Amino acid sequence: MSRERKKILFVVEAMGGGVFTFLFGLCNELVEYYDIYVAYGIRRQTPDDFRKYFDDRVHMMRVRHFERSIDPRHDVGAFLELRRIAEKVKPDLIHLHSSKAGALGRWAFNGKKIPLFYTPHGYSFLMSNYNAFKRFSYKMVEKISTIRCCTTVSCSEGEHRETLKLTRNARYVNNGINIDEMRRMMEGLGECEEDNSIFTLGRICYQKNPALFNEIASKMPDQRFVWIGDGELRSVLKAPNIEVTGWLNREEAMRKSMSSKIFILTSLWEGLPMSLLESMYMEKICLVNDVIGSRDVIRDGENGYICSSADEFVRVIRNILSDPELLRKVASQARKDIEEVYNTRIMAEKYREIYEEALEQAATEKDRKKKK
Repeated sequence: MSRERKKILFVVEAMGGGVFTFLFGLCNELVEYYDIYVAYGIRRQTPDDFRKYFDDRVHMMRVRHFERSIDPRHDVGAFLELRRIAEKVKPDLIHLHSSKAGALGRWAFNGKKIPLFYTPHGYSFLMSNYNAFKRFSYKMVEKISTIRCCTTVSCSEGEHRETLKLTRNARYVNNGINIDEMRRMMEGLGECEEDNSIFTLGRICYQKNPALFNEIASKMPDQRFVWIGDGELRSVLKAPNIEVTGWLNREEAMRKSMSSKIFILTSLWEGLPMSLLESMYMEKICLVNDVIGSRDVIRDGENGYICSSADEFVRVIRNILSDPELLRKVASQARKDIEEVYNTRIMAEKYREIYEEALEQAATEKDRKKKK
């Protein structure tokens, strides 16, 4: 006789970009084993057709008061909404995703009664665009919230090291992409003629460091650069050899990516970037800035390259474009790493192990209390 399906509630405010890709990949894997509920917020980066990416069996529940910035009125509203959703769903386990959901959720729910997990996807206090006081405030929120009964599951080894500075109640599972979905999409797009263009993908914001991207492009006027996405710092991309596509749907963005040869990620910080993992699977040559998250995936000279300045990006790009054999070798290793390590099947298996352990402990504790 099979066990009654357990209910898992995912809570995510940052429903866009890499967190969105992570979430639907994990949900679609785990829905075979659990009843999955997602309490989510809407951001500008949230795809209009986001529902189609999730398996039809995943239950979606919008939290209308979720706001990215700190707003006492909306935050209290979101807190109460989350409590009502949990009362309705009666989950057996709750997993919070992103800093805002992590802060509200750890105080909205009692991890002593229901196993509670939190994944930051890039700590807010590491965001260097904030002033020192704001970063300190975010760090204090994280530190104070660790007194709650909750396990932090980081999405990369680098993020895990930051977590251990806050709490010992910590695990980590590397992010992964759905390679079956990627393969189907790539096959559906057919052959895309590849050129020597250099691309990146994501929101044009301080974190993604468009100033460095622009500097690299300015130093290579003979090369074509493409930024797939849009954002508030679009005006920083002034070099005439940069094309900014604006926001594209997933299929259009993938077609544009497949047409390029080199992917660069100039970010100032990352959790574990999904755009990097997808580019590696597409066998693009990947160059990343030397920051947490990105450098946790890339082994310099083996499956990609780690750079520390615009001049280093330029030097490496020129070297690899002149050596087709090196291009093939590095790109092949990058794809192999995705297939063997950074994919949703492996990621979901590790989350299942963590969840099952927590559910078993909760059941044992419940039985113990009944016998008293």
